Amino acid sequence: MTEFLNVGKIVNTQGIKGEVRVISKTDFSEERYKKGNVLFLFQENKKPIELTIKSHRKHKNFDILSFEDHPNINDVEKYRDGILKISKEDIGELEDNAFYYHEIIGIEVFDETGTSLGKIKEILSPGANDVWIIGSNEKGAKDILIPYIESVVKEVNISEGKVVVEIPEGLID
Repeated sequence: MTEFLNVGKIVNTQGIKGEVRVISKTDFSEERYKKGNVLFLFQENKKPIELTIKSHRKHKNFDILSFEDHPNINDVEKYRDGILKISKEDIGELEDNAFYYHEIIGIEVFDETGTSLGKIKEILSPGANDVWIIGSNEKGAKDILIPYIESVVKEVNISEGKVVVEIPEGLID
């Protein structure tokens, strides 16, 4: 069975020419939304629909997409709140030390002494480097935010489902 990965959610229409506003859940929006690429639209209680990308542009915090054979707002209005996904086979290979979000989220994080800090629950992309949010194992403890940089993230082992980090002094209070 084909596996699908979430790349974004259609939150609204944009203008009257069949464009939709998408909040992206992908770290490769330029690649994912390239003209001619196929996305699958998933909506509750409906069969997935194949959509071919006609255009992509950025606007504020949104990715604005239009699809082949959907020239106006009436064609896309019904897709609001739909989830856009790609087939896992279409994601391609990454360079060394690069990972897809779905590979990282849920992985357990250990410090250099082998103590588990918790699991990665979210990834933020605020600028120069990603920030991994680790849900702490300790009840009531704050989440731990670590920058994805070489000096902090020492090892990422997807197959074993673990990450080893060296926490600089003062990063965790």
